[in-house]
Amino acid sequence: MVASSPAVEGGEGASLASASCGDWAKRRVSYFYEPTIGDYYYRQGHPMKPHRIRMAHNLIIHYRLHRLMEVSRPFPAAPADMIRFHSKEYIDFLASVSPVTAAAFASASSSFARQLKRFNLDYDCPIFEGLFQFCQASAGGSISAAVKINRGDADIAINWAGGLHHAKKCEASGFCYVNDIVLGILELLKFHRRVLYVDIDIHHGDGVEEAFFTTDRVMTVSFHKYADRNYFPGTGHIKDVGFGQGMYYALNVPLNDGMDDENFRGLFRPIIQKVMEIYQPDAVVLQCGADSLAGDRLGSFNLSVKGHADCLRYLRSFNVPMMVLGGGGYTMCNVARCWCYETAVAVGVEPDNKLPYNDYYEYFGPDYNLHFQPRRMENKNFPKELEDIRNTLMDHLSHIEHAPSVQFQARPPNTEAPEEEDEDMENRTQSKLWSGEYYDSDDLEDDKKPEPENVA
Repeated sequence: MVASSPAVEGGEGASLASASCGDWAKRRVSYFYEPTIGDYYYRQGHPMKPHRIRMAHNLIIHYRLHRLMEVSRPFPAAPADMIRFHSKEYIDFLASVSPVTAAAFASASSSFARQLKRFNLDYDCPIFEGLFQFCQASAGGSISAAVKINRGDADIAINWAGGLHHAKKCEASGFCYVNDIVLGILELLKFHRRVLYVDIDIHHGDGVEEAFFTTDRVMTVSFHKYADRNYFPGTGHIKDVGFGQGMYYALNVPLNDGMDDENFRGLFRPIIQKVMEIYQPDAVVLQCGADSLAGDRLGSFNLSVKGHADCLRYLRSFNVPMMVLGGGGYTMCNVARCWCYETAVAVGVEPDNKLPYNDYYEYFGPDYNLHFQPRRMENKNFPKELEDIRNTLMDHLSHIEHAPSVQFQARPPNTEAPEEEDEDMENRTQSKLWSGEYYDSDDLEDDKKPEPENVA
């Protein structure tokens, strides 16, 4: 499923200080990037900006991290790939709809308008130019990453264009149209008995949890804000633990505003350590939604880049094949910082804090550093509540079978794709993920900034 390319030659970059022990041991890292991904544009004022992936890639190139990994351009996912999870009717509609057809046929009384409502293509999930091609690129990257791991050709596979965890079988949700994560996990399950999914986006990973709610072959662990059911997506209560064969294989870690590095690490590490010990996954999928960072325009946590990346560093230390994906994140410069640094963590180097000059240098002022200081804000996660959460989740884990076995069954056919020439590259709730009143004038200014065409 991948078209591999040699390491891309970047410009001058900051130095990379290699580490030599512990978690930093050498890993084979495969990195997937679609050069056109930054061209897609939801609409004026919409907080989801695929351009952030291009910015992250540009930093990765200028830090010369591409020299330490295999860089590949993913094949676009075909409709046949997508309907392994999504309904055919939904995918057929996504493939045929466009802003032109939407404008022409979306009268309130038309069947077309009813389909838009049925598939939830409206406020959070608008129809934009190239929508289906965007979905193909995102899903193709995650499927390609899973294939790479299945073949034993990589220890870690990265797709920052993936991580769209809200999409459901028959509808879009929360800026997500096709659930690349579910598609990637289904690919991994062809070769791996048990897959662990970990989600550190500030929003609950509801689409992925729902897809695997009744199976023990996938354990989902989501760390997210859960104030009440009015916070999008309105799911992820600590009592939601799975159903039937999947009972207790869904773990939810509900958190409050102001979550900082120390408290997050104090929950994440012991919970994941116990999960790894009991569940013993053959592969791990980590969704690195960056809206849990301090200062995110739609988030309210207070994590630093290093605090966020500590989750990747810790999971990496178990030396289990891992797929690393993007997700949310709505302050573009901080998303780029975060995913660049986490790429460095994946390959096992510590990049300089001072940013190299790059195509988007002006976005990172006034300090022009890779890392930024979290805000001074109240942490509403109190020690007693965090201890109660930890104890409850440990109790949930005590109910599951140690390393559950998998009944023998015929393995689905391998995912294949034609060879391409090498190419050089660099349950629905009424709550909404965002609304205009939370989106300030600075966001609109971002829309006006030029987006250079060439980033490699």
